[in-house]
Amino acid sequence: MKFTTTRLTAIGSLLGGAFLALGGTGAAAQDGLIAASVADQKSLFYIAAVDGMRAAAEEAGLDFNVASANNNSREQISQVQNLLVQQPDALLFISQDSTAAAAGVKAANSAGVPVIAVDQRPESGDGDIVTFIATDSVKAARDLCTWLFDQMGGEGQLAILKGVLGSTAEIQRTQGCNEALENYPGIEVVAIQTANWDENEAFRATQNILTANPELEAVFGESDAMALGAAKAAREASRDDLLSVGIDGFPTMFDAIREGLVQATMAQVPYQMGMMAVQDAVKIMNGEGDSIPELQYQDAVLLTAENIDEYEPSDFYGPAAAAME
Repeated sequence: MKFTTTRLTAIGSLLGGAFLALGGTGAAAQDGLIAASVADQKSLFYIAAVDGMRAAAEEAGLDFNVASANNNSREQISQVQNLLVQQPDALLFISQDSTAAAAGVKAANSAGVPVIAVDQRPESGDGDIVTFIATDSVKAARDLCTWLFDQMGGEGQLAILKGVLGSTAEIQRTQGCNEALENYPGIEVVAIQTANWDENEAFRATQNILTANPELEAVFGESDAMALGAAKAAREASRDDLLSVGIDGFPTMFDAIREGLVQATMAQVPYQMGMMAVQDAVKIMNGEGDSIPELQYQDAVLLTAENIDEYEPSDFYGPAAAAME
């Protein structure tokens, strides 16, 4: 494991030291229950976030109950209702989409259970959340697209693969890339398709896009899974020159960048976000909820072939990252 000055500075800035010690969960909270409703447990991001939640809950001596919605909005709404019946001290909520987000928060509010939103937040409705913990996706997408456009020499054809429409990350990452596009009039967006964060959907979408746009030079995937799907479709079409980038920092992206399959990712810190959610739940249980910021944006790190060896997947996805590669 390489601990360069650059790496230590970046990780320290991102995690504020909390990643290195779980003691911040607070010893005063005991015999409590933390419930978590997450969109799925297939995405490496969500797996790492739940790993962080579980580790922090164990450190704090709390029971932890998690339900995965398998990317089904209706199922998640039902699961939230079932979790609330257990009268948890807090609900940690990674919603599937805006519909599930609004309904879930409303149900928790009615039950008097405080909500800590992670990664996705309700974009509509009158529900109240204690805090929102997430990547600053506008900045991450803006920085990533700016880097990509520079690699393209400021001109050429671009395709954009969107995540679940209406989700927080989709809205913000679209906004961020659009802000970057404003500074690059030579970049032509020739295709925008929704691939729902899914590698297989992105693979099929990119096949169609390449057929219709043989001069395509780059793909901005709003997630790593979609960037990988696009890159694999390009390889199959003998388009090794196509640039493909994503946002997540999946452990699988480390080798993909080293091999030249993809060119960059913005690495998030889901394990730390999961820990933070539990730490905030403990504060609420200890009567310190007023000290929690309403918005807790975390920076992402741009990983490319130039700096990929300065980091380890565990820096972002926790101790189990090696099993995710």
